[in-house]
Amino acid sequence: MVTKRVSPGKKTTRRKATATAAPELTDSAVIVVLESVQTVTAASMGIEPDFRRQLVAAEAYFLAERRGFAAGHELEDWVAAEAVVDSRRQRMQVA
Repeated sequence: MVTKRVSPGKKTTRRKATATAAPELTDSAVIVVLESVQTVTAASMGIEPDFRRQLVAAEAYFLAERRGFAAGHELEDWVAAEAVVDSRRQRMQVA
C-alpha cells in the first residue's frame, strides 16, 4: 500500500521579482510613427508620398530578396529602404 506524505508546515511560493519593462509598441503605433516621418520627409524633399512609397517598397523588396526573404526583418528592410531612397534623392538634389 502506498501512503501519501504530507508535510506539517504551510507551503509557500515565492513570487519572482518582475522587472519593469518598457511597454512594447504595437504594430499600429509603429506604422503611425513611420507614416508621420514619411510625410514630413517627403514634403521636405518635394516628392509625392505615393511615389516615394513605391520607391521604398521596391528597395525593401530587393533588400529582402538579397537576404533570402527570411521572415521577421520586414520593418528593418523598410527602414533601410527609406534611408536608401532618401539618400539617393538628396544626392540628386545636390547634383
